[in-house]
Amino acid sequence: MSRLFSWVAGCMLGLSISPFACADLNVLTSIKPLQLIATAVQEGAGTPDVLLPPGASPHNYALRPSEVRKLAGADLVYWIGPDLEGFLQRPLSQRTLPSVAVQTMPGLHLRHFSEDSHSHEEDADEHDHDHRPGSLDAHLWLDTVNARVIAEKMASDFAKADPANAQRYQQNVAAFSQRLDQLDARIRQRLAGVADKPYFVFHEGFDYFEQAYGLKHAGVFTVAAEVQPGAAHVAAMRARLTEAGKSCVFSEPPARPRLAETLTAGLPVRLAELDALGGFEKASPQGYELLLQRLADNLAGCLEQL
Repeated sequence: MSRLFSWVAGCMLGLSISPFACADLNVLTSIKPLQLIATAVQEGAGTPDVLLPPGASPHNYALRPSEVRKLAGADLVYWIGPDLEGFLQRPLSQRTLPSVAVQTMPGLHLRHFSEDSHSHEEDADEHDHDHRPGSLDAHLWLDTVNARVIAEKMASDFAKADPANAQRYQQNVAAFSQRLDQLDARIRQRLAGVADKPYFVFHEGFDYFEQAYGLKHAGVFTVAAEVQPGAAHVAAMRARLTEAGKSCVFSEPPARPRLAETLTAGLPVRLAELDALGGFEKASPQGYELLLQRLADNLAGCLEQL
């Protein structure tokens, strides 16, 4: 935090020379959901940038030289933390300006993977990131309780770095919180009729959303895109789908796993998508709400047809 105050002091010194020296904070987030929250907080006082391009996995991304420079030059950087974007640990350790690991913020509602969450069919060598029992479920932005905590912390940080817009940031957070109240009510109503419908996912990344709105997936098919599962593995997954009967299987964009068609062929299963990262959402003040609303609509849209 001392680095943040040092930077603020330098910024204020610049203001005495040029009134535009700190007009817009250069805020950078690792992933789109954090950018969407930051956009709601910074509305009217700047536009935050995002590091990862649409469709990129935060679990195993390789930074390009231009992205390393962007990371080094940002005034404030927000990332989930080492449990999601492990590739950022080294470049962030070399920054002289503030970086905030969201997963360390006080007041968050955090989940950890349990033994039960790994009762689904999987091969140990097919993981492309750590979902071991006891490890943090880092998809924490899918709970509006956490989105409020993140927004409040961002507003506080922004206000310290840009005191001239402190009131604006606080007003934006209040408006964001009110919109989330309305969003929660809409999503609960949208999903109320499908809570008992069976569905499966290819990635265990939606538990925060499910817990918030009374849903529970019937199973997880954890398969890395570059790995072809064995025949016994496919047979076990098909047995789960056959037992479930009419169900939905959700993959994540940008590419549907090659296994999906083989796995569901001849079964009363609908294929659809869920995008936890909102990679293609426009960075607008309402973008975070649209991300969660789209998740709800895609879930309900498939399950209502069963």
